[in-house]
Amino acid sequence: MSPHPHPAPPLPTLTARRSPWVTFTPSADPWVAAAEEELRAAGGIVLRLDGEELHEAGCLHRAFARELGFPGYYGHNWDAMVDCLGDWHGPGHGKQDVAVLIDGADPLLGAEFLGVFVWALAAGAWRANFMVDADGDPHEESYGTPFALHFVFLLDRTPPEAFAGAVAAADPDLAAAVVDGRLVVTLTDAEWPGGDPVWPPVAEVTALSPR
Repeated sequence: MSPHPHPAPPLPTLTARRSPWVTFTPSADPWVAAAEEELRAAGGIVLRLDGEELHEAGCLHRAFARELGFPGYYGHNWDAMVDCLGDWHGPGHGKQDVAVLIDGADPLLGAEFLGVFVWALAAGAWRANFMVDADGDPHEESYGTPFALHFVFLLDRTPPEAFAGAVAAADPDLAAAVVDGRLVVTLTDAEWPGGDPVWPPVAEVTALSPR
């Protein structure tokens, strides 16, 4: 019997409608450029945010509303972010796959809202990828078409695993693991249809992952 019965976390993607929903990785990671090229070749779009703008919650919500084209009634809170991501009205209008890249995301490590921010991104991506409402029930066919939505935090000087503690402690439904030098995040609870079974603890995956 394998000493590691937990399922392995999947590799990150920008084109498939599956987890991980959020990835933390070095800015120089060659996967990022290759994944961007693959997404654009498939007709998807890449949106970029500046991590320096996201150091305060108010600034973060304004930046997201502006760059992601949130509607005027956006409530500038985490639940509203989940709603607007899951019910996409911005570029592509839910008809194109979307990747949101946060450049220079290092300052977010010290943000007290980091955990709930990552939870909101994961929950919004889950809703968009499966086109479900807040209760996990499928939307009517006329509502919209599921589309791939993923988020990538690009780090210039901070190792991705430094973010693991804050992310994993934010919500019991969030799971984070370090695989191939990247921190990947998903939703694992049974209340998230299509989500992952529980991954191994971060330390266990880090120990097994090649560096």
